[in-house]
Amino acid sequence: MQQVGRTVARVLQEMSASVRVGMTTTELDNVGAAAMKRAGARSAPQFTYGFPGFTCISVNDEIVHGVPGARRLQSGDVVKIDVTAEQDGYVADAARTIVVGSASSLALRLRASAVAALRSALAAARPGERVSVIGRAVQAQAARDGFFVIRELCGHGVGRAIHEPPQVPNYEHVSLDMLTDGLVIAIEPMLAVRPSRAVQRQDGWTISTHNGSLAAHEEHTVVIRQGAPIVLTAASSISIHD
Repeated sequence: MQQVGRTVARVLQEMSASVRVGMTTTELDNVGAAAMKRAGARSAPQFTYGFPGFTCISVNDEIVHGVPGARRLQSGDVVKIDVTAEQDGYVADAARTIVVGSASSLALRLRASAVAALRSALAAARPGERVSVIGRAVQAQAARDGFFVIRELCGHGVGRAIHEPPQVPNYEHVSLDMLTDGLVIAIEPMLAVRPSRAVQRQDGWTISTHNGSLAAHEEHTVVIRQGAPIVLTAASSISIHD
């Protein structure tokens, strides 16, 4: 898990550093594909679900599962890069929101809120707590910042497959699921500027806000343990210490 986590972090870093105005989302996906292949890993969504790309790239009102294509990135676009890799039988998953070129203050605040929500969730996630403490932390941070959780989408267990139990909603909910020492989960706040529902587009993959609201997505794969979780996909965007 540590190995594949490092691979996902490197791929995500390389893709983030490559984002440029005018490049297509396919060109950005190709950066991720090359980095993944150099590491000896493969795209988990591609081999598990037949996803038509190596990574998921979602723009503006697209929340997750955006399909790389001919779309050219423009200044001000809010781009969610989601990398899920499989390596030697293990899977890790992470995502980051990038604002291209000149950013609006709203886009910057939304991205910052998603990062802060992830940090708050990690601070709350401890063995013996219910899974719902994560959603409570995410929802509270979003509310403080004036943004809204997208309730139809959630984090999840991960390790041998992309999606494993338990589900990890981004809002406080009634749950009997417990956080246990050694549990591996993907925590992934997904926030929108306005109250929004998640809807699937006609391509059968891309999930967007129903009302065109701007969305942000931050994610890490972590190991629950005594003290702070181990962030397997750690990147410069977030730092958690004991």
